[in-house]
Amino acid sequence: MNSRAIVGAVLVLFGVFLFLNRGIEFGPGTIIGYFWPSMFVLPLAIFFHWMYFSVTNRRGSGLLIPGGILFTVGVVCQISMLYDNWGSMWPGFILAPAVGLFEFYWFGNRNKWLLIPIAILSTLSILFFAVFSLGSIFNRFNDQPLFAIALIVVGAFLLIGWRRKSSVV
Repeated sequence: MNSRAIVGAVLVLFGVFLFLNRGIEFGPGTIIGYFWPSMFVLPLAIFFHWMYFSVTNRRGSGLLIPGGILFTVGVVCQISMLYDNWGSMWPGFILAPAVGLFEFYWFGNRNKWLLIPIAILSTLSILFFAVFSLGSIFNRFNDQPLFAIALIVVGAFLLIGWRRKSSVV
């Protein structure tokens, strides 16, 4: 990949972040505070993937487990740092070993027994993501009377529509 493309993408993303967060004063500590996953965790994950795909000629598939775990943890931490939503992003840490094991399964010898922990961890993570995401959505609309009115109208519509169908039969 061209180094100009990487630097350009980083500058565009940093510019978008600065545009969206205009009230924050930036210095070296603030930049490291917000972007530590992109500066320390994600490069290590990319290094493990590079070692597998380039250096070992696809013989060291065990490198993909820490590579997948670090990549997922890096993405979860970066999103959580930028949007300050650690409370709803923590299930990504449960998903991280599942991603690493899935990469090991996909590029390794395809041991079917690896699919059991992958499925369990992925299911738990998706379940917790759904529960905590819905909880945070309901908490945001907790003070909104329009949301309560909308729920009442939709519920009443469902009850009225249900009674019409049952009386016709």
